[in-house]
Amino acid sequence: MQFNFSKWHGLGNDFVIVNGFTEKIEDYQSTAIKVCNRHFGIGADGLVLVLPSENADFRMRIFNSDGSEAEMCGNVTRCVARYVYESGLTEKTKMTIETQAGLIRPELIFNNGVLQTVRVDMGEPRLNPEDIPVTSNSNQPIINTPLVVGNQKFNITCVSMGNPHCIIFVDDINAVNLSETGPLIEKNPIFPRKTNVEFVQILNRETLMMRVWERGAGVTLACGTGACATLVAAALNNRTDKAATLKLDGGDLHIEWGSDNHIYMSGPATEVFQGCYLNE
Repeated sequence: MQFNFSKWHGLGNDFVIVNGFTEKIEDYQSTAIKVCNRHFGIGADGLVLVLPSENADFRMRIFNSDGSEAEMCGNVTRCVARYVYESGLTEKTKMTIETQAGLIRPELIFNNGVLQTVRVDMGEPRLNPEDIPVTSNSNQPIINTPLVVGNQKFNITCVSMGNPHCIIFVDDINAVNLSETGPLIEKNPIFPRKTNVEFVQILNRETLMMRVWERGAGVTLACGTGACATLVAAALNNRTDKAATLKLDGGDLHIEWGSDNHIYMSGPATEVFQGCYLNE
């Protein structure tokens, strides 16, 4: 198996992007596991295929480092938008990308010809438990609801940004053992499709610190959909206003909950290197 690739990251959340128009991969899941291995592969949080779409400019498929397929990823959306533009696959600076969570609309924002940021219309947050999904006896949103995991009790708020998120507010984010607690919540039976887990410390009404355990990838330096879900959860709990800076391990994202009920995410997208993957 041989294919050309480009390695990108959004705030340290890194991806191997492959042009599916020209490169062929037979088994996406097993390839993702091999490619994402940081010792025997390229090393990444996910493998991403850019493919043709019948109802958008491009279609994007995302495979986590464990081979599972993700519905959506905010950080990789920014990376793919810049990748297709700088690779000459499109001349558009505002485009549509088809994902398993629906259409996402990223925009490259320039200032005097220099890219300043990538802003993504992430669509509307989903709060109905069935849409996240979360097992619940009620169809009411799960906001600040107790969850017992082992001998610990957490108050959780659940949001879908096309993929599931469980947000937990804490007084000291550095006191959280993310590698220990994250997988226990991710695989809790109330989440039939598992969940991403965000621990959040409020600094003020415009600034939050967030750390993430990503479903299928583990601890990552950033999660775009998680940042969006976190702002929604913080606003629903009256901890912040509807626009804030999210400080992640890999850097900052600006998130806004617009008057149109859409979530807008702005942040960087960086190419690391290009190469050819060879595996006998």
